[in-house]
Amino acid sequence: MEIPESVDQTKALLGSGRYVADRSLATAVFLALKLNRPLFLEGEAGVGKTEVANVLAATLGRRLLRLQCYEGLDVASAVYEWNYARQMIEIRLAEAAGERSRQRLADDVFDRRFLIERPLLQALAPHDGGPPVLLIDELDRADEPFEAYLLEILSDFQVSVPEIGTIRAESPPVVVITSNRTREIHDALKRRCFYYWIDYPSAERELEIVRVKVPDAEARLAGEIVAFVQKLRGEDLFKVPGVAETLDWTRALSQLEIVSLEPTVVSDTLGVILKYQDDVARVRGAPAARILEEIRSDNGATVAQ
Repeated sequence: MEIPESVDQTKALLGSGRYVADRSLATAVFLALKLNRPLFLEGEAGVGKTEVANVLAATLGRRLLRLQCYEGLDVASAVYEWNYARQMIEIRLAEAAGERSRQRLADDVFDRRFLIERPLLQALAPHDGGPPVLLIDELDRADEPFEAYLLEILSDFQVSVPEIGTIRAESPPVVVITSNRTREIHDALKRRCFYYWIDYPSAERELEIVRVKVPDAEARLAGEIVAFVQKLRGEDLFKVPGVAETLDWTRALSQLEIVSLEPTVVSDTLGVILKYQDDVARVRGAPAARILEEIRSDNGATVAQ
């Protein structure tokens, strides 16, 4: 599929992949696609950053290459490494055939056919259907030296391999970088990207997301879940739930055939939306009942006791 020609087409493209985006996010995605610039998405965990790359790959018909970042990530895991086993076999075979020239052996074994390509190098290669979507996920978890290594790739879409030379992309990949902001990313990298902060959605947009992602959920249940989670984000919690947890909770309660939230139901299923025991203990029981009371008071109803 071709790159969209307008912000409205981009919003429709994301919508066709069941991603409910507001116009400002669609604008950032459109500009990144049209101008071949990486898109840097920051926000709390579970707000839909990674899903942007997944949806772009699916709707554009491109291959998705995902690099999950972590502490200690190095070039061998992210970019390339040499297949030393195959190189040794090639050297033994050459020696058995009478080849004694070290230079020729080096030229033979340091050939691209012995190069194991990792996601960043794979993203520079031609692909059927167009350049791939490269997702560099949770960059804030990687070390700063690796972040610095990315500058060449993000600036010129090329990788320098000392034994071979520079490998450049014929057509730049679509690059999406995400960060949960556990640490600050250096300005030098951010300057090479278009930046967008994905915040928690409004109640209206979150309800729309639930309806799109969990269409079989009861309308009343979906509305109460969204209202409860929206209230929960205002509580003093170690980690408030994201949209991903809202969807998980909706699916879980639908599986249990719940049609309306009650204090006991909330207390029994808090582990779906809260991931720390202190948070669960802080909400279970009376606080959960209070939030439900507030929700139904806002809607002009009373809590069924």
